[in-house]
Amino acid sequence: MKQTTKEVTSELELGKADLIYGIEDRPPIKEALFAAIQHLLAIFVAIITPPLIIAGALKLDLETTGFLVSMALFASGISTFIQCRRFGPVGAGLLCIQGTSFSFIGPIISTGLVGGLPLIFGACIAAAPVEMIVSRIFKYMRSVITPLVSGIVVALIGLSLIKVGIVACGGGYSAMDNGTFGDFKNLGVAALVLVSVIFFNRCKNKYLRMSSIVLGLCIGYGVAFACGMVDMSEISSQTYGNFNIPVPFKYGIDFSISSVIALGLVYLITAIEATGDITANSMISGKSIEGDGYLKRVSGGVFADGFNSLLAGVFNSFPNSIFAQNNGIIQLTGVASRYVGYYIAAMLVLLGLFPIVGIVFSLMPEPVLGGATLLMFGTVAAAGVRIIAAQEIDRNATLVLAVSFALGLGVELMPDILSKFPETIKSIFSSGITTGGLAAIFSNLLIQGTKKKME
Repeated sequence: MKQTTKEVTSELELGKADLIYGIEDRPPIKEALFAAIQHLLAIFVAIITPPLIIAGALKLDLETTGFLVSMALFASGISTFIQCRRFGPVGAGLLCIQGTSFSFIGPIISTGLVGGLPLIFGACIAAAPVEMIVSRIFKYMRSVITPLVSGIVVALIGLSLIKVGIVACGGGYSAMDNGTFGDFKNLGVAALVLVSVIFFNRCKNKYLRMSSIVLGLCIGYGVAFACGMVDMSEISSQTYGNFNIPVPFKYGIDFSISSVIALGLVYLITAIEATGDITANSMISGKSIEGDGYLKRVSGGVFADGFNSLLAGVFNSFPNSIFAQNNGIIQLTGVASRYVGYYIAAMLVLLGLFPIVGIVFSLMPEPVLGGATLLMFGTVAAAGVRIIAAQEIDRNATLVLAVSFALGLGVELMPDILSKFPETIKSIFSSGITTGGLAAIFSNLLIQGTKKKME
């Protein structure tokens, strides 16, 4: 597909962003590896956190948890390669890094409590085509999924997950069972990690900032180990020499209409987020954000987002999405080459093949993880608030906000409100993200739609 003169001119103007290597440039191996490691530091913790949280909520054993962490890394590597390489209409063809999505944690935990891992993976696979379909009809969905709706859902995702972070800070669900929840030791370690992450994030050194979460976790892990909170005896001697062989459908699959609907809504919102991330990546990489070339990149990237999530479900992992934080690293390094993505993908796949990586992080005490995730989830909520704040908040928009937050947070805070409903209804609306998201879509259509008719 040929570019118009307007697109080429636009790309030349955007290309003045002091890029050292453009999208199609091939950096020397040494420089490509250095850039890849910086991206890896920024995404590693974000990739392994969702499976750790989900496994903790479902009280899975160490071996299963370790395998899920490994498969999350493996799936992210494959997904990143597909996005960067682009196969026909699948992929953005940019330096887009994919990893396990935080957006799905709430609905997945709700699904897992009903039907375990088989139902989780079955629902994730069955609902993934929603995002692929949206990638082809996105221009018709803009009146339904407005920036206001997207902002509400992103804020609800963060606010709903803060509860998960607080539970981890107190010691997790296992601590609730044995009566140690909220011990000063647990809260002290969580506070240390939280303060450490904030400290390194505020440093002027860009490498310390990019590694702030990793460094915070390392400090917390070390202190927890010194306090006797880590039981390394659970690591068998066989773990060191073994490899994780990705086995499709290892835990089986199951299906439930209610679970598919609940996850389908999140895929719908993820498509909107992916569009924004690809747009930002295009701008940073010196590409036009208008015309056929741009639409092709967005359509391919969002389609790959859904396809990769389906593929992740096949290989016993959770839905993937494009990571926005990597756009910042492209700006910092001046390296936008999609070939760097191949190195990142290879590193992620290799890390996923070694079970020791998953096991070591599975042994991480929940307060250590909680201290970092509390800040991460708060950041997600803040991102939603920023999206909302960028819109015109008139009386009608205020009503949409009120209805969405009231219903979404209401269900999250008092899930027993649905105790008298059939199981199918409870499965769909037990997540504040699903309930609030649906409320945002329908209230926005009714209230804002009525306003347009009146005008």
